[in-house]
Amino acid sequence: MEQRIIGIETEFGCMIRSSGAGTAERVVEAVKDHAFYKQRLGTIDLHARDYAFEPARSGGFLLNGGRLYIDAVGDHEEYATPECTRFLDVVAYHKAGLLLLQSILDDLDLTDKVSFHNNSVDHFGGHTFGCHENYLVDLEHYYWRESLALLLPFLVTRQIYAGVGRVGGHKLNYNDFRNNIMDVGDHEVDYVWVSNFYGVEIDKSVDFQLSQRADHIVNAVSSRVRFNRAIINPKQDSYYNFSNRQRLHILYGEANMCEYATFLKVGTTSLVLDLIEMGCLPREVEIAEPVHNLKAISRDSSWRWPVRRKDGTTIGAVDLQRIYLKYAKEYLTGKDEQTDRVLVEWENTLNLLESDPMALADRLDWVAKRKLYEEYIESEGVSWQDDILQSLDLEYHNINPRDSLYFGLEEMEAVQRIVPEETLQAAVRTPPDNTRARGRSYVIQKLLESKSRRYVVDWDFVYVDEKRQLPLKDPFETYQEEAARFARSL
Repeated sequence: MEQRIIGIETEFGCMIRSSGAGTAERVVEAVKDHAFYKQRLGTIDLHARDYAFEPARSGGFLLNGGRLYIDAVGDHEEYATPECTRFLDVVAYHKAGLLLLQSILDDLDLTDKVSFHNNSVDHFGGHTFGCHENYLVDLEHYYWRESLALLLPFLVTRQIYAGVGRVGGHKLNYNDFRNNIMDVGDHEVDYVWVSNFYGVEIDKSVDFQLSQRADHIVNAVSSRVRFNRAIINPKQDSYYNFSNRQRLHILYGEANMCEYATFLKVGTTSLVLDLIEMGCLPREVEIAEPVHNLKAISRDSSWRWPVRRKDGTTIGAVDLQRIYLKYAKEYLTGKDEQTDRVLVEWENTLNLLESDPMALADRLDWVAKRKLYEEYIESEGVSWQDDILQSLDLEYHNINPRDSLYFGLEEMEAVQRIVPEETLQAAVRTPPDNTRARGRSYVIQKLLESKSRRYVVDWDFVYVDEKRQLPLKDPFETYQEEAARFARSL
């Protein structure tokens, strides 16, 4: 595939800091309504996309081509980027979601009462929530299952640079709920497709690990993911489906704050998918028990990260990543400028992970955190098990620049920026210029101007009435002219 459509969906944690703000459920509703009814950042859904999970008016499409909506399970504010082909665009539109949500909290005068967090775990509540990646893949059905054996080892080991890091750990208990810290939901939707329950306990044997979500992954591949979370969640829908291509939905992703880490994560994953589609990866990358290896790597305090292979031998995660890098350099060098940049940064990162991981504190989240927390422990005389470390872990992901530990590092120029600030600001309201998000955005703007109350907007079409429809089947097309003609009929 010459180009690949990529997008990220992020579920934000909501912390109520003042009883005057109301419940988290009420806050996320207020934020969503303010975005569409007051700030007019897009068109709210007038129809139910899914009667259980996305009823009418639970979200909508934005002027930047993405979506803002409420995840019915857990009442999270969720933001999906528009379709992107450039890795830097993915970084920009992912981070634009943080800016958008914080601007709404500011506008609602909730900044001192509520905080949103771009993280993936509730330390004391036992919950985990996702930052999921989507990639358009060109894989025939008969090759899809075979290709997973080549993809999973990469996804399991990429946490050595894509993991966001976390203080402490959780363990799942299917038999004894006496030490369970997780509250079950109050709504019927929390139990749709649930076939297995477990309790979550605090694991005091862990000081710090690479991944926030590894402790909660129980399957390599699964379609029903509530209490059954998987690395990959198969999807067949209209989101990115085009010309028999499918959406690869990676459930095991985490909410990076570092721009560099996000760039490396989506860039390397896209290159590995290129290799799989080309059929040029060797079977030597296959590993045994992906879920076991996932957790073992995350928790390995030695940072050697050994991985058990399918043939019974052991290989370090860095060396396994080097196999993917070797073939990417052989087959993909010169493909385009962004590919060459990923190859260089991938190799540089692996070299430092092998020789001096802490030298990556200016670009990888888990290393930045580790450095911050070690300095705090030394200066304050606390331990990894003190609750204050859990609080620091949460505040790293606060999207409010005034309070966020990560944004504090940005302000001190202690982390690498790879997207200019003006680009991030523009991405809040402006779509990518080379995908169908551009045509969708144009029509949304015209729908807002016309104050129309009869429309259906989706990823692959806009529908106003029986005779006025705009198909957006090809995600690589901008549909500029078609959108302009369509808008004139509104």
